[in-house]
Amino acid sequence: MQVLFFVALAPIFLIGLYLYRRDKYEREPVGLLFRALLAGGLSVIPILFLEIGLSDYWSMKYGDATPNLTSAAYEAFVVASFSEELFKYIAVMLFFWRNRNFNERMDGIVYAAFVSLGFAMVENVLYVFQNGMPTGILRAFTAVPLHAVTGITMGFFLGFARMSSVKRTANLIAAFVVPFLIHGVYDFMLMSEEGILLLLFIPFVVFMIIYGTKRISQHADNSPFKPDNQNDNINTSSV
Repeated sequence: MQVLFFVALAPIFLIGLYLYRRDKYEREPVGLLFRALLAGGLSVIPILFLEIGLSDYWSMKYGDATPNLTSAAYEAFVVASFSEELFKYIAVMLFFWRNRNFNERMDGIVYAAFVSLGFAMVENVLYVFQNGMPTGILRAFTAVPLHAVTGITMGFFLGFARMSSVKRTANLIAAFVVPFLIHGVYDFMLMSEEGILLLLFIPFVVFMIIYGTKRISQHADNSPFKPDNQNDNINTSSV
């Protein structure tokens, strides 16, 4: 049992540590990060109810009459992606959007990613204890990074929205829509059981991780607390 817990929680811890270290110029309070993990973990409850309701609706309305790809698209984009990304988004907006510690763009990435990791933590424990160590190892390189990347993406746009009124509405919308699409495509590739999509799955995971790390670098490098950026601001203000 202890080994299964380790396999389930290790990728959450490692990704969380990576994010914490990348936020090196003005780190968030550790207590808030644990609160974000808790909020993400608790979001499993409403997500579960919504997913069951959406799945039951489809079964009652269409049964087995729809083509496999149509059912897979519904399950991937509506049942899984919409439900999960919606409540992650709600959690971030409720508990962190107005927090005084959210004072730079990078903070959006940190809070949203930790909320996503909280959800992934609970989901991972359930899957690993149900299906064993091989599932945990596989998910450490696929599903857990997916949730991290969707959180990073959500926070990337929330960072823009929080720190500037320019295109705020567009960024708030993108903070939900872009993670929703990434998550939906990921699940659809698996649920479709189509050969070509399964072949593209690993390249998509690699792309996803590269995309997420670039978004982190973009906000981290432009942190107003980075010494080089502070010097630039001083030089600019003295011209």
